[in-house]
Amino acid sequence: MLSGLLLIVVLLPLIGVTVNSAFQHQITQSINQQLRAYVYSVLAVAEVKDDSVVMPNYLLENQFNVIGSGLYALITTDNQMVWQSESFFGLSLPTPAKTELALPTPPMGEGKLTQVSFDDLAGNGDNNHVVYSFSVSFETPNAPLPITVHIIKDDADYQKQISEFSATLWTWLIILMLVLVLIQAIWLFWTLKPLNQFTRELALVDQGQQTRLNSNYPAELNAVAKQLNVLLSTEQQQRQRYRNALADLAHSLKTPLAVLQSQSDLSEDSKEQASNINNIISYQLNKAKMSANTAWHLGVSIDEVAGKLIRTLSKIHQHSSLDIDYQSQAGLIFKGDETDLSEMLGNLLDNACKAAKSQVCLSVTQSESCLFFIIEDDGKGLTEQQKETIFERGMRADTYHQGHGIGLAIVKDLVTSYEGTLTVNESAEYGGAKFMLSFAR
Repeated sequence: MLSGLLLIVVLLPLIGVTVNSAFQHQITQSINQQLRAYVYSVLAVAEVKDDSVVMPNYLLENQFNVIGSGLYALITTDNQMVWQSESFFGLSLPTPAKTELALPTPPMGEGKLTQVSFDDLAGNGDNNHVVYSFSVSFETPNAPLPITVHIIKDDADYQKQISEFSATLWTWLIILMLVLVLIQAIWLFWTLKPLNQFTRELALVDQGQQTRLNSNYPAELNAVAKQLNVLLSTEQQQRQRYRNALADLAHSLKTPLAVLQSQSDLSEDSKEQASNINNIISYQLNKAKMSANTAWHLGVSIDEVAGKLIRTLSKIHQHSSLDIDYQSQAGLIFKGDETDLSEMLGNLLDNACKAAKSQVCLSVTQSESCLFFIIEDDGKGLTEQQKETIFERGMRADTYHQGHGIGLAIVKDLVTSYEGTLTVNESAEYGGAKFMLSFAR
């Protein structure tokens, strides 16, 4: 679109300037030929007697005989006027010196086209006229007599032709530019309509409102749409196989684990560890079932996930009198798995609830390039050493009296899998820990 407009805006004015210049050159050539013809008509009736030029009282071109007609003839020799047509009566040329006329004297046998200005019969100055001067030499008994014939014509007609032509040319060029821009806009709208539809469908897929591209497209786009649908279907199937494999693994471990737990000679520590393993397997099995039908391109409503977590945590920590505040822009979408988002926010919020005295806050904001999750609490916060080790598996902050020390490690792994970042700082508003997740949009 931009290149087409640039071509129209640059090319058409350039054509206009070129055509206008060519027309002015043609007018100049026409004037030159016309005035040269008048020169020949004057020379045809000119005679030399006694070393002076003799002209008839009337010329064949009637405009030379009408005073102020706009067409004048002068003959000069040695820059002195020796004859003028009747039409020049009452007019005077500007002279740079009293004895010289402001008219050119070209070389012998050559002509020259110039412009002069002089007063008309009404006394109005600065009237532009074109002058064609032609020098010849008459043979006399004594010595050659050089003369210069000057044909002067008011250029108002020529300027009018040029002005009218320029006005007409630029008017039609502007109309043509507008028509071409309109045609280009209509053509682009028509040709880009499938692309706009393609973009809208991709956005719907990206937002999770549909799982494939449904519209019929031209042949150029139809192949791309089919390939994208194949890619989406393949990705969904691969994730389904991954979830099924995880569920199968969990099922296959539960049976031998149940046999192990049924042994009567197990120590209490072994039974406790077996119970922990059983709980982890159950958790992962449940996670696989919940996520079986999700995919990376299906958007997840952050409000729904956060609302469920806050309601659940409020019940779990109802005896702690915690105030869990939630602040978010409306309608934000997380481009990922709902279970993964629940895992990340759930671990961080649960840890914040354990560390907080009375206040926990989850804030979700979005910029042009990133989505941010901020979890803050008013607890004791974390030391620098804890900030360095808290994400290692098996490690946990001393302030958290429950858990198995792998929750934050899982969070870090999930954030990394989404190419996000996880940072820990001190909360300036609440005084406790501040965890911030950021994901590129």
